[in-house]
Amino acid sequence: MTPENRAAYWSATLRLLVTLLVIGFLVSFGFGILLAEPLNEIHLGGFKLGFWFAEQGSIFAFVLLGIFYALRMNRIDKQFDVREE
Repeated sequence: MTPENRAAYWSATLRLLVTLLVIGFLVSFGFGILLAEPLNEIHLGGFKLGFWFAEQGSIFAFVLLGIFYALRMNRIDKQFDVREE
């Protein structure tokens, strides 16, 4: 792998990682803690939405983020020809 490809691969990987970390932070800290009171005005399945994000929504979001990360990293690995067989 050339140094240019290595730098581009690392850049793509870091961009994906930072994006997913920001989304995870917004879902867990933002929706679950900071915005809990305004979200509690909305009900989802009989529960307040702020409570739901703090207890259930964050878990669902992190599972989905993990699946998305694995799929996207496979695509990045394939793009830069560093995939595992």
